[in-house]
Amino acid sequence: MKAFLILEDGTVFEGTHIGADKEIISEIVFNTSMAGYLEVLTDPSYAGQAVCMTYPLIGNYGVCLTDMESRRAWPDGFIVRELSRIPSNFRKDITIQEFLTQQDIPGIAGIDTRALTKILREKGTMNGMITTDENYDLDNILPKLKEYTTGKVVEKVTCPEKYVIKGARTLSENGPLSGSAKFVPEDYKAGKREMRPSITKSLNGLGKKVALLDLGAKDNIAHSLAQRGCDVTVYPATTTAQEIIADQPDGIMLSNGPGDPKECTGIIAEIKKLYDTDIPIFAICLGHQLMALATGADTFKMKYGHRGGNHPVKDLETGRVYISSQNHGYVVDMDKLDAKVAVPAFINVNDGTNEGLKYTGKNIFTVQYHPEACPGPQDSSYLFDRFIKMMEVNKDA
Repeated sequence: MKAFLILEDGTVFEGTHIGADKEIISEIVFNTSMAGYLEVLTDPSYAGQAVCMTYPLIGNYGVCLTDMESRRAWPDGFIVRELSRIPSNFRKDITIQEFLTQQDIPGIAGIDTRALTKILREKGTMNGMITTDENYDLDNILPKLKEYTTGKVVEKVTCPEKYVIKGARTLSENGPLSGSAKFVPEDYKAGKREMRPSITKSLNGLGKKVALLDLGAKDNIAHSLAQRGCDVTVYPATTTAQEIIADQPDGIMLSNGPGDPKECTGIIAEIKKLYDTDIPIFAICLGHQLMALATGADTFKMKYGHRGGNHPVKDLETGRVYISSQNHGYVVDMDKLDAKVAVPAFINVNDGTNEGLKYTGKNIFTVQYHPEACPGPQDSSYLFDRFIKMMEVNKDA
């Protein structure tokens, strides 16, 4: 069946329909990762967006359900050059076509994704429609595309209620499981959201209580803490600071998530209350942006964002450069930082934008990129150990 991708500038791509049989309007973004398409599809940060994969062949190793980063897929649509119909992988549970259909995600294959990416880089991220209607009317569609906004999507992706993930107590407990295993196929079919940590690192966080505010968290954030021995309590995004503080955590994690950070006004107010405590805080991606907004800084929308697994970031203290996984369309404005509150800790080597902050006189540091990234790169996983060390020092003080 034919399918069409229509951009708000009037550009039309013709390809082949894949996935669910429905029409969508969404924000079109691109991801440069060569692997990890399932992790992309199950990353809540893509809620309200349709993702174009720049790597030309997608689906060649199928879908391994243990690699899911959340309980379901979140993008509105999926755009690829070629969708592999015959995946080869001993871990494969289903094909990507089956997964897209099950998850009710429509898509388009067979288009020139390189040309699409060039348009988005030159003109900036824009809205688009994926449709199978061969009689589409541009005069009717284009105004609708210009009106679309992702809106408040954090409330859509956060967990419905508080739950606890117990950290490992011994190196042999619960594992080791392969890779970053968090789900088993039976859990997926039953709709469960449970994590079984693979124990691969020293348990330097043994017994630490971490409160994770789920703004659209990838499960590997909790997994990275649990495999280090931390007990993680996951809270819905709308949880009050008072409730989190009352549970007396040793540290607080603010997760990644989707949408414009300035839309999260109520959450920002509660994060300011968390900032005013002496509890150590580590924030990732959207959490990083919300902490900046809560303390008087500003954010702005990037032309086309950073999405992929090959972004270099520089540690301003050591001068060392790390390769990172990123997924964001907004960034903290360094020109509006108050050095009495926070100073830049990391910058993007490619474009000089902010990639992390260190808060002055506080046990708080935040990063724009993803130290929990799976399938990788995992250069920055040491940040979880830094967070645990911060909790230890704070407890001894």
